[in-house]
Amino acid sequence: MEINQKAPITINVELDENKIPKKISWSAPDGGLEDQNAKAMLLSFWNYEKKESFRMDLWVKDMPIEDMKQFFYQNLVSMTKTYYKATQDEKMTATMNDFCDYFSEKLNLK
Repeated sequence: MEINQKAPITINVELDENKIPKKISWSAPDGGLEDQNAKAMLLSFWNYEKKESFRMDLWVKDMPIEDMKQFFYQNLVSMTKTYYKATQDEKMTATMNDFCDYFSEKLNLK
């Protein structure tokens, strides 16, 4: 007998009068996380039938530029690790790691 479980993840975005995000919070009760504050988020879903991704990229209006640079760098590194875990493609992973190093160097993040 198959048991179906659900693990809700909730994202709340407060908008200003111009519909610009001013606060982002999220909860994942199964992970013990409630009402976590965030300044930015990148969310992607893969549509198998259409073979395309749907993305939602949001950041609050007071997100510091330096934090945004670090946020992007960390996401690039994370995506590289996920790519390798999913594909075992060592050659492209090395190329992606080189780009991450280049990105970090050009933005003086290290």
